[in-house]
Amino acid sequence: MLLQGHYFKLVSSSSSHLHTLHQGTMSVTVKQMALVVAFFGVTSFLLGVIAENKKPAAGTAVPSKDGVTCKYPSDPTVVLGYLSTAFLIASTVVGYLSLFYPYKGKSVPQGVLFKSCSFSSFFNIALFTSGLAATLLLWPTVTEQLHLTHNVHSDINYTCPTAKTGLLGGGAFVSLDSSLFWLVTLMLADNARDDYFDEDDDEFASARGYDSNLGVKGDA
Repeated sequence: MLLQGHYFKLVSSSSSHLHTLHQGTMSVTVKQMALVVAFFGVTSFLLGVIAENKKPAAGTAVPSKDGVTCKYPSDPTVVLGYLSTAFLIASTVVGYLSLFYPYKGKSVPQGVLFKSCSFSSFFNIALFTSGLAATLLLWPTVTEQLHLTHNVHSDINYTCPTAKTGLLGGGAFVSLDSSLFWLVTLMLADNARDDYFDEDDDEFASARGYDSNLGVKGDA
């Protein structure tokens, strides 16, 4: 019976130790969140730049009995444009969630974060640049897709244009800027977290000191 009890104690202690290790391994840090945001932002930027470079200047107009049929060279502009937008959205979502994630199981009220003027300013700038980047990326991508799918035109003088040049490249750079703004906002949120919990620790320490002083006076 003693051996059996010792065995159960050993198993329970080992399982609790493994559970603690598992929790430590699965914990997410600010640095990891920042790396994910940066990775998605840089990937969106690269895909947008490649899409801009691969976009043809114009198609070839082939006359037909119905007017003009546009022949465009095969290019990955549409696919790359949508992929760039998808990585931009991923960077925005992770950047937003990283600000309010309960790191080490401790969460900070949103009101505490938004008390900082710097945090509020960069948060709004990050949201604005993310929306602007999505617009600049989606607009030429959808336009290019429409040009490729609706390539028969009744106007015999139609020149078979493509999406406006420069929008995809501009959207790629704004996408990179938005990820940088999310990183700056995350840094400000991390500083606010440290200040918030330091104040809580100071208040707790002062409260304990006050209680101990009362206890000493009571004994006296």
